[in-house]
Amino acid sequence: MCSSGCPTASKMDITPRKMVRLIQLGREEVLNSKTMWVCLSCFTCVVRCPRKIDLAKLGEALRQIRLRKGLDHIHISEIPEEERKKLPQIALVSNFRKFTS
Repeated sequence: MCSSGCPTASKMDITPRKMVRLIQLGREEVLNSKTMWVCLSCFTCVVRCPRKIDLAKLGEALRQIRLRKGLDHIHISEIPEEERKKLPQIALVSNFRKFTS
């Protein structure tokens, strides 16, 4: 129900429900999921969740845990130079703020 309106649910490797369960069980494998990175923080899941779980906040917390461990999600060297030239500077800056430690 929570993820039925999620615009990026099809890109997630684990469902938000499974993400919550892994967190409850203390399973570190949740930190290797790409689900937290594809979340747009649009809060659709938060509004729809019958249990009032703030999935966007959980995703942000997981991102912060990874980044504080120095596990960056993106590296500038992985972005082709021609793409870097085309991208607006604000897109690069916002991505590095969100995806790097």
